[in-house]
Amino acid sequence: MIRPRRRSWPLALLAGGALLLSGCAEFDDSAASENWQPAPELTPEAGPQPELPEAGTPAVPSGPPTSQTPIPPPDGCKDFDKAVIATCLDTVSAVAALPTDGSTIGALAAERKSGRVFLVGADAEKSEFAKLDVVAAGDGGLTGLALSPTYGEDGLVFAYITTPTDNRVVRFAEGQPPKPVLTGIPKGQTGNRGALLTDGNGSLLVATGDAGNPASAADSSSLAGKVLRITPAGLPAEDNPRPDSPVLASGLHNPGGMCKTTDGSRLWVTDQGPDKDALYRIQPGSDLSVPAWTWPDRPGVTGCTDWTDVLAVATSTGANVQNLPLTEDGSVGGKPQVTMDGNNGTSYGKLGALDPVTPDVAVAGTINKDGGTPVSSDDRVVLVVRQPASGSGRD
Repeated sequence: MIRPRRRSWPLALLAGGALLLSGCAEFDDSAASENWQPAPELTPEAGPQPELPEAGTPAVPSGPPTSQTPIPPPDGCKDFDKAVIATCLDTVSAVAALPTDGSTIGALAAERKSGRVFLVGADAEKSEFAKLDVVAAGDGGLTGLALSPTYGEDGLVFAYITTPTDNRVVRFAEGQPPKPVLTGIPKGQTGNRGALLTDGNGSLLVATGDAGNPASAADSSSLAGKVLRITPAGLPAEDNPRPDSPVLASGLHNPGGMCKTTDGSRLWVTDQGPDKDALYRIQPGSDLSVPAWTWPDRPGVTGCTDWTDVLAVATSTGANVQNLPLTEDGSVGGKPQVTMDGNNGTSYGKLGALDPVTPDVAVAGTINKDGGTPVSSDDRVVLVVRQPASGSGRD
């Protein structure tokens, strides 16, 4: 098993860094600095705090905030925001949270353009984990990461990459060259982005773009514009709608990310379509034709996290997180509450990935060096705390 090598990335930093929300998560803050004052940094007035996703609740629920302690702006690659666990990366298009014992947080963070994958964590220097050869023209490059379903035993990581000839899924271990898993996914001038997710049953889900040809999304003979389900060896999963085909669902154009409930019983994919952005519930064998939610303003939906009663969707152009309330049957129950947008919590700018670490915390990557307005410590990996369903907007 690949471990974060002699590093301690305490979740207590979340308490010290004012990331907790009342009734959402409880972390031991005994490791926080003696002079650290967590409560003030959870007030809406504290501005620079991440409010992940939101502020307004003291870090220590038993008492109200007593003062305000703004966080200084970044100084070069040094970022004073305790929610930031890695700095000075380049276009973090994909993240994969490492297994946690509840007291540490670590992740793998991928750069779209360079193909580099870094091991990152709180209070730890980032280190290069792997380097993949990619073609980053247009929207291609390294756009998806997922740990192997048996990561604890094999230490393998899957990646979705663009090569000179195709888009493909590869697997690799730390410091080792990648091996092809699924090749021949169509490549185009655009529509090369892909996303990866393990389904909880030993298979790997692969969301593919339409390679710039919207008609490919409906073409059953093409791997473009699809959600695929394959074994870790790249073969069609046995319980696919067609046993000889990796296709699970059709109808994607430019997938932003995929997510699932903890048990894998509910699967989602986000898509940046030609006329709107959309969120789809993945149903094996069904076309992705009826979205669970749409965004006509096209905020650039990317990664997502299903927190049972709230679905958090990160955005690139919108530079925020959209929190959709969910009903008991998994339907979207109302309009999203926008957070981490500068008005409702600190904004980190354009977000390109989101992956849950614990039932209350996710890790996100920024892509401000790809058409955004980067600060000196960008691009960054930051921690996001779930938004309570009671705080979500309703019709």
